[in-house]
Amino acid sequence: MKLRTNISRSRERGISLIECLVYIAVFAILMNIGGAAFYFCWDHTKAIIYATDDIESALRAGEDWRADVRAATGKISVETTATNEIIRIPENGNEIVYRFESSELRREIPAQNNFRLLLAKVKTSQMKADDRDGVHAWRWELELTQRRKENHLPLLFTFEAVTKIAP
Repeated sequence: MKLRTNISRSRERGISLIECLVYIAVFAILMNIGGAAFYFCWDHTKAIIYATDDIESALRAGEDWRADVRAATGKISVETTATNEIIRIPENGNEIVYRFESSELRREIPAQNNFRLLLAKVKTSQMKADDRDGVHAWRWELELTQRRKENHLPLLFTFEAVTKIAP
């Protein structure tokens, strides 16, 4: 009789060991699913942070450009080549230069040795006169390079400004 009790007790222990292994396996599966969901959210949060940083930089650059166009005291000129675009805005004896080349947009005031990188990852940039019904306006169309391939919406911006002087 003692032999049977030992056998039945060992079977009970075996069943609880198998149950523990099943619980550990289920726990590992749930942890893997939870970890994958966490890293998915983490990556998309970083993508949102990058996109908002790019949008903020573009809006700041657009507001600087609009202020410079509104404050222009002479004729604004545009030089476009195959590799770059240079916009010269005369303002109170100085000349403000917006230079787009090598996917970078810079704002320069050569007389003051003031050179500043406005945007680092620009896909396209085009500034052009947009005269309408006697209003001398300028339009800047800007597209930023996407940092992640998963983004389905391009970062496109259009800024408009009106000059005080005739072209």
